[in-house]
Amino acid sequence: MSTTVTPPTSPASPTPPTRSASGGNAVRVVRFLATRVGLSLITLWLLSVIVFAGGQLLPGDIGRAVLGPLADARAVAALNHQLGADRPLLTQYVEWISHFVRGDMGLSYAYREPVGPFIADALAHSARLGLLAFIVVVPLGIAGGVWSAMHAGRWLDRTISIAGLSATVVPEFVSSIVLILVFGIWLQWLPIEASYPPDASVLEQLRHLILPVLPLVLVFFGYIARMARAGTVEALDADYTRTAILKGLPRRVVIWRHVLRNALLPTITVAATQLGYMIGGLVVVETLFHYQGIGSLIYNAAKAKDFPMLEAGVLTIGVVYTVANLVADALHVLLNPRLRVRSAE
Repeated sequence: MSTTVTPPTSPASPTPPTRSASGGNAVRVVRFLATRVGLSLITLWLLSVIVFAGGQLLPGDIGRAVLGPLADARAVAALNHQLGADRPLLTQYVEWISHFVRGDMGLSYAYREPVGPFIADALAHSARLGLLAFIVVVPLGIAGGVWSAMHAGRWLDRTISIAGLSATVVPEFVSSIVLILVFGIWLQWLPIEASYPPDASVLEQLRHLILPVLPLVLVFFGYIARMARAGTVEALDADYTRTAILKGLPRRVVIWRHVLRNALLPTITVAATQLGYMIGGLVVVETLFHYQGIGSLIYNAAKAKDFPMLEAGVLTIGVVYTVANLVADALHVLLNPRLRVRSAE
């Protein structure tokens, strides 16, 4: 009886992803980011409504605030009519937001000049201060979190965690006042005002900015350090880390190639969202240190009832926050393959 021998078949090789599949994933990722952009635009529109309504609800009369308390009532009414403050609110809002979208932020009531140059100059100052704080606190927070995770459960871990949490919960105006008293008045190491002369050198500018940067570093160090610690602890317990150790790789190589590479991506991308606050949320710091940023500009505009300046400044900060969040979303999708696949599903 003859038997038929069937030749062994080779195992099927994995099918490489087709070009159409990768193209479909790219389309889904673009659609995901476009959805985020659309939601951000809706958020900005809602913010514009709230900002405009809040400006109208502030007590006081625009003409009276500009001309002073002793001005004649007819002059006040004429100025309100000239500024358009006596028109219906819906008409004022539509005209304001339509001009803002085109880049026209209106005319300042206090300075009688276009608002745009004031906003641009103040935003540049705040960006300089915020970027300096970001450059300092992100590496410092990541290093503290990773070092704490490497010594989890020990006294060093507890010290870093307690110090970070304590610095985070202290309000900025409290830490700023303490820093001014210690380093500016008692020790006289640093100037208590962040404003520097126009012809100041780079080192002199940094010397003036060190003191206002320190409260921001204290606030965000604990937050970033906790994120870095959690990601590093999770990566140290992961299967790929144990596999790398069992393969005999040196500990330094395991930490740099496997642990930090997977642990710090979420920390870096989420830290990007804090850049918006470091640029646009510095009202207290800029006011205490007499720094001519957008936060102090908004504060002074609110006191003077300069509504075009106030509304343009707040909405500009909203745009900064929105752009920072969009950048963080894009980094999440582009740098983390798991999130990229999830967004493509």
